[in-house]
Amino acid sequence: MKKTVTIVLCALLAAACASKAPAPSASSGGEGGKKFVVGYSQSNNAEPYRAQLNLQLQHFMKKYPDIELLPIADAKQSSATQVSQVQNFITQKVDALIVSPTEPAPLTAAVQQACDAKIPVIVLDRTVNTDCFSAFIGGDNVLIGKKAGEEAVKLLPNGGNIVELRGIMSNQPQIDRDKGFREAIAANPKIKIIADREGKWLKEQATPIMQQWLAQHPQIDLVYGHNDPMALGAYLAAQAAGKADKIKFVGIDGLAIPDGGIRAVQLGQLSATFIYPTGAQEAADTVNKILHGQPVEKQQVLGTTQVSKDNAADLYKQYDLSGQN
Repeated sequence: MKKTVTIVLCALLAAACASKAPAPSASSGGEGGKKFVVGYSQSNNAEPYRAQLNLQLQHFMKKYPDIELLPIADAKQSSATQVSQVQNFITQKVDALIVSPTEPAPLTAAVQQACDAKIPVIVLDRTVNTDCFSAFIGGDNVLIGKKAGEEAVKLLPNGGNIVELRGIMSNQPQIDRDKGFREAIAANPKIKIIADREGKWLKEQATPIMQQWLAQHPQIDLVYGHNDPMALGAYLAAQAAGKADKIKFVGIDGLAIPDGGIRAVQLGQLSATFIYPTGAQEAADTVNKILHGQPVEKQQVLGTTQVSKDNAADLYKQYDLSGQN
């Protein structure tokens, strides 16, 4: 009888101990567990750079089978839309959040809310006005602008007139790319920026602006586009006016896609462009480390490479992901 009572007590104690063990999180990863869930709010899918970033992020996230990347939310250049998207991800209690801010100030409070909700935040490409995030990943836009300016100085050794197609005026990359460029061209006082306009990062915005400039200014020697689509939009306008061969075109992004900057350099449409890394691989790796409790660098500043006719073919091959699943 004693033996039977002892067995029953042990069984009851074991059941009691088991009931006090922490229940697995609804989104816990690991073998046999459910996947971690990650949300991403992209500033504008319509920009080729950002469309490529999305594709690359989806590609690199596949390396981690216990992480699910939710459908990418497109803010369509609207900060109000993006704030709503971030708040929606917070409500969904995602395990991690990636944000490419449309503008720094409007997104700051939303990123802070995610941080307060203990959701790790990776700020990708564009900054916010708080340091309450897990990692920032992006290029050095002042440096890239400076390199573009140094190339302009080489292309215009005797001086000349430059027109500048800027991104959205409130975007930090636009501010930095303008700053670096102007610092660099100051080396030659005979180089002048005779006009600059907001092109909103879009080719279709740049073409009519360039058409107006060609009508207003009899001498344009170089176009500096804050990204390749705007530089190529200007090229199309100059080509239609029969002036493309008299003007140099410099862009930024250097995407390895059929209508991207690397191919445009190969075709002689752009004199140069500069690789602006998407940060997609670094973002996927960083999310994985964070979700598995591994340390990450808070500031991850990515380098750049100038694309010229000499290295364009090799760089295209290096960055082309079209043949990969």
